[in-house]
Amino acid sequence: MDDTLSTRRPVAFPASSGARRGLSILGSTGSIGTQTLDIVRLFPDKLYVRALTAHSNVELLIRQALEFTPECVVIGAASAWAPLGAALQGTGIRVLTGREGLCEAASLPGSDVVVAAVVGVAGLEPVLAAIRADKTIALANKETLVVAGALVNDLLTRHESTIIPVDSEHSAIFQCLAGEPLHAVETLILTASGGPFRTRPAETFGAITREEALRHPNWSMGAKITIDSATMMNKGLEVLEARWLFDLQAEQIEVLVHPQSIIHSMVTFADGSTKAQLGMPDMRVPIQYALSYPDRWPAPHPRIDWGRLRGLDFEPPDADKFPCLRLAYEALACGGTAPAVLNAANEQAVALFLEGRIRFVDIPRRVEAAMQQLARAVQPSYDALVEADAAARRLVLEHGRGVPD
Repeated sequence: MDDTLSTRRPVAFPASSGARRGLSILGSTGSIGTQTLDIVRLFPDKLYVRALTAHSNVELLIRQALEFTPECVVIGAASAWAPLGAALQGTGIRVLTGREGLCEAASLPGSDVVVAAVVGVAGLEPVLAAIRADKTIALANKETLVVAGALVNDLLTRHESTIIPVDSEHSAIFQCLAGEPLHAVETLILTASGGPFRTRPAETFGAITREEALRHPNWSMGAKITIDSATMMNKGLEVLEARWLFDLQAEQIEVLVHPQSIIHSMVTFADGSTKAQLGMPDMRVPIQYALSYPDRWPAPHPRIDWGRLRGLDFEPPDADKFPCLRLAYEALACGGTAPAVLNAANEQAVALFLEGRIRFVDIPRRVEAAMQQLARAVQPSYDALVEADAAARRLVLEHGRGVPD
């Protein structure tokens, strides 16, 4: 066996098949989940829905369930179970709740692909359940590999499960690596839009408002990931994810700011050549690719208008303005519980910022403080990762009480 991407786990894929693929969509009411359902609507002869899950958006989940008639639906908020059950009474759709229901949906017999789009570390446990059930996982939840990359990859070696990256950057890298020997890879280049504050003077960052941070220049995403893009933590998390997806070291993974978001990522090889994957900033394209691989299904997604494209710009990220990127590389170097602490501290700090309780500039400060106090270079178990996650959240929450100055 050689080391081309098509034969190396965890990014190996099933053979092409004409059969319809059943989907369990974890996080179906979020940005990735709703766009996944757009793809199902485009290809009803190729895809159908087996399970849908949501945290608390019961109204949208009901509408989705009535349209797609899955075998089961899961609501995370226990208080929403009764209205969901009442709305679906007589449909034959099973109504589940909580972590147990989420894991059941992730391991449901007959589901060929599990779309893992639950936001945050809450998505880790159902991904582990999907791996144990030998599922193909279309992974949009980057925190799974950020927090527990070693644990996940070890589990993958013991099960007939595969992971397909859905993030536009990692999908781009996968496409660039198709058929290439991994030993010939010199550098992965993750591109970043730079977010809404790429050109804003650093001395004004203390005055950044929630509304300003939520205005991404190119992408339409959920609130948490949009703030992560504004701080560039999103790119730092993608560095950690790429390390585990593609089995490369930190020094082989670079970040390059590309404001147009047309090149989604690149790979430079040992002979000096570089491959890039280009496309309009539309998440439906990498989602569809994950669901259709190894085929490419014709679709009406937007095309690049080459005649109107006036240029592609690149610049290095400003580490002083965006310290979250540095913190992510430090977590990768430390290993152990450090990535779990980084991720949890960031999730909690972003939540506090969105609530108006801390300033934008306090996000990296809270994360760095948590890493300094809690990061440990050990080989953590799942329980140790959960404990590190909880400790980091408590620390950030304690430091973030009150209203910002």
